[in-house]
Amino acid sequence: MRRKLPVWLLGLANVPLGITGAVALLVAPQVLASRHVPETTIADITTLGLSSTVFFLVVAPVLDVRFSRRTYAIAMSIAAGAATFVAVLNFASVGLLGAWLFLGMLCANLNSSAIGGWFGSVLPSEYDAPLGAWMTFANVVGFGITAILGILLVHHAPLIVAAAVLGGLNLIPLLIFAGVHPPAEDRARAVETFARFGKDLAQLARRREVRRLVLLLVLPCASFALTNTLGGLGGDYQASEKLIALIAGVGVTLAGVVGSLSVPVLSRRAPLLGVYLGIGFIGGLSTLSLIVLPHTAAVFVFAFVAQNVWQSAGLATGNALTLSSIGKNNPLASTQFAVLTAAMSAPITYMQWLDGQAYGAGGLGRMYMTDGGLDLLACSLMTMLFFYWRHRAKGAPAIVGA
Repeated sequence: MRRKLPVWLLGLANVPLGITGAVALLVAPQVLASRHVPETTIADITTLGLSSTVFFLVVAPVLDVRFSRRTYAIAMSIAAGAATFVAVLNFASVGLLGAWLFLGMLCANLNSSAIGGWFGSVLPSEYDAPLGAWMTFANVVGFGITAILGILLVHHAPLIVAAAVLGGLNLIPLLIFAGVHPPAEDRARAVETFARFGKDLAQLARRREVRRLVLLLVLPCASFALTNTLGGLGGDYQASEKLIALIAGVGVTLAGVVGSLSVPVLSRRAPLLGVYLGIGFIGGLSTLSLIVLPHTAAVFVFAFVAQNVWQSAGLATGNALTLSSIGKNNPLASTQFAVLTAAMSAPITYMQWLDGQAYGAGGLGRMYMTDGGLDLLACSLMTMLFFYWRHRAKGAPAIVGA
């Protein structure tokens, strides 16, 4: 094995997750709206695409059966590219668009779990934090670049060209796998039969450290779902549409880069668990501070950028905790990665709903109090639980990376 692996390059193999997400959640809705497709139809299409982020958890265990995770990663990258290509062609006829967006995002999520299980089970533990950060970086930057490039291509180039470019971007992992060679998987680890797989899956569910990490990630300790809500509330801050568009594009991308790449630096100074909860505490206090700040465009920029910094840092740290929990030569590495990734995604979904309800009931102040307050409450609860578990175990670490 090489002494120095280009871990940043390995992390970029996660880029299809951002590309397919941008096509489904930003490019497609904007293109359809410009063509006067009814808003209800656009919402249905977007919802179908998003549902793949839940459904992939059901399919992900296949990644640990029979073939190597490298093989699955290559196949899922190609499948994501093909599905994106066909989806963009369907912008002109929305009949099956939702289904193709669903398939593209499903394949991208499976690619993410395949590389997460592969790299997490074979790379040394010191790569967990930087790999988690660069996987988040790839997701964020892939989304931002695709959002900008996709709109330009669809409006100013033939649809077949837009489809070819956006679909082709999903093939970037193939170039990475051909150019770098991370340690190979031990073929003995492959679960050769589904009968054996069922037994291993039951063992995974009984692992105490996995259950504790699921609890940590499923609570809103560092979800910062306001990143998905604030974009529609610029009017409350007298922010112009041009400013909102600029911040939602360039600002969010840069914030994501800063947040994700800060994690390797922080992890050298504190355990991953401490970094994750620290991000939650600081970000939660930042959210509560918005209650007393004036409703001006400058504060809107601060709020939007800060929330994206906290969220990307939280996601990068969550990825690192997930990778560190996998261990080495884990026969269920990709399944475990998928389970913990789904747990990390859950609070972003339900907190967005709660934030919306709070805003409807009491405006910005109630929304910030709900989001920031539940964040701090969750972080406090998990801090006490981990101290209790550590004390009960007589100083043994509660989870890997803690």
